[in-house]
Amino acid sequence: MHEAPAKALAAEIKDEAKRAGFSLAGITSPDPPAHLEVYEAWLSEGHHAGMAYMNREDARQRRADPRTILPECQAIIVLAADYLPKAAFRETSNFQIASYALGDDYHIVLPERMRRLVLFIQERLGREVKHKIYTDTGPLLERELAQRAGLGWIGKNSCLIHPRLGSYFVLGEILLDVPLPVDEPFSTDRCGTCTRCIDACPTECILPNRTLDGRKCISYWTIEAKDEIALDIRPQIGDWLFGCDLCQQVCPYNKTFAKPSEDPAFQIRESLAGATLGQFLQLQPDDWRRRFKQSPLLRARRRGLVRNAAVVAGNAEDPAFVPELIVLLRQDPEALVRSHAAWALGRIRSPQALTGLRAARSSEKSPEVIETIETALRDSWSFTLDSRK
Repeated sequence: MHEAPAKALAAEIKDEAKRAGFSLAGITSPDPPAHLEVYEAWLSEGHHAGMAYMNREDARQRRADPRTILPECQAIIVLAADYLPKAAFRETSNFQIASYALGDDYHIVLPERMRRLVLFIQERLGREVKHKIYTDTGPLLERELAQRAGLGWIGKNSCLIHPRLGSYFVLGEILLDVPLPVDEPFSTDRCGTCTRCIDACPTECILPNRTLDGRKCISYWTIEAKDEIALDIRPQIGDWLFGCDLCQQVCPYNKTFAKPSEDPAFQIRESLAGATLGQFLQLQPDDWRRRFKQSPLLRARRRGLVRNAAVVAGNAEDPAFVPELIVLLRQDPEALVRSHAAWALGRIRSPQALTGLRAARSSEKSPEVIETIETALRDSWSFTLDSRK
């Protein structure tokens, strides 16, 4: 393709991307990432926590060179969709959910839009186009590609930040066998001396090289981690039921420039509007999938959501949650849930909570849950003694 037609096609693609619901669109080459060594060091230091799939040899090879994914690739279209809903969720609920997870699952929404964009390109070229579509689902260093495509810079909190739109974006990529002119990379670091995101993180998971230590990240523990939440992390989770937006909420570029999305797909879902923590404590094994169909919350599964709800209830130290926590401790089929319910009751320390812990101790069969119950009773007894001094 000659330069002039390729340039015209690139402009048409970007216009069509906006019509398809994307806020930003840029084009970069399939060249190997310049900062691959940062990612490799991140893996070698264990900062991917329990996400073993990120450290597979085949995935590492593909991240090192996008052409291993699509050998015919000549250009990568990088797309961003803003997801901040118009309504403020925290004003109506007694817990928090990361903003991206309040609407429909972008893993479902964006690929359909990207497939339509590929059809548009094929119609313009009059031929079938070899391509691959990804949105946080394949071995690509997405944010580096976005920075190379001119969509923003990678901030100190590891998020992609656009100077006039902020960072509430989800990303998607289309690898194409079409030669297209690439955009100028966004080469300016506009974080400057600001450290608000670093200061706001309760677990200190933000690292100096603009990566995160997943072993400390609230989002990792409430979404990706499948088993026990580390004891030292639980109090730091606060009221975050799923994910965490703290480092984005304090960013000056979000506070000044980020605007709520008009996209219907990313507005607060009916199943979450006005939801209460008690409803999550009462999630039943037979209906949770129906309630959260095509929602990002499905990723944590029912056991993860109820586990998280128990931690949030424990951090609230509100006796109003005790009846629901006792039901979980005595009746839930998941030892993981029973263990976190026991921990939460130990945090609340009301007479009813301690009675529930003692009653459960006599019938519990799981050694792990028994240990948590005994620790909760012991800590509660020590707290009672200290409070009487």
